[in-house]
Amino acid sequence: MKKISRKGLLIAAIVLIFLGLSQGDFKNVKNKAIRICYECIGIG
Repeated sequence: MKKISRKGLLIAAIVLIFLGLSQGDFKNVKNKAIRICYECIGIG
């Protein structure tokens, strides 16, 4: 039962990653991360 749930979660994660990449969401996440890091070190 554990192996089935692990495989299911892995497949779901892979599908969601590819869905996000196909929609260009990685650019938004990267930009937000850059802004947060700049604010933390006091540049932005």
